[in-house]
Amino acid sequence: MAKIDEYREAIQKLLTEYAEEDSDEENVELQNVFDTLHDHYQLLYVGWENRKRIFGPVMHLDIKNEKIWIQWNGTELDIAAQLMSMGVAREDIVLGFHTPYMRQYSDFAVG
Repeated sequence: MAKIDEYREAIQKLLTEYAEEDSDEENVELQNVFDTLHDHYQLLYVGWENRKRIFGPVMHLDIKNEKIWIQWNGTELDIAAQLMSMGVAREDIVLGFHTPYMRQYSDFAVG
């Protein structure tokens, strides 16, 4: 269970730091959504820009079967590399945005 707690902390740190660095928009807020009971973690854009509604995911990560699943990364950051620099093992990261078939060709876990 200690590993899962470390992974929760790493994900929350990653999303919080990104939200703080990219929070220069006046009318668009970056919101962290941390569901630590079910292990779903998101960073969302919420707000308005020139009378247009802005809402959508920036990043979405889950913890399933003791692995971190990167479900969505709407940034140019290599968040898998950032997670590894925080101590997450490469074999405990799943690129969930790739099809199950394509995951076998990555250097990460397949699922």
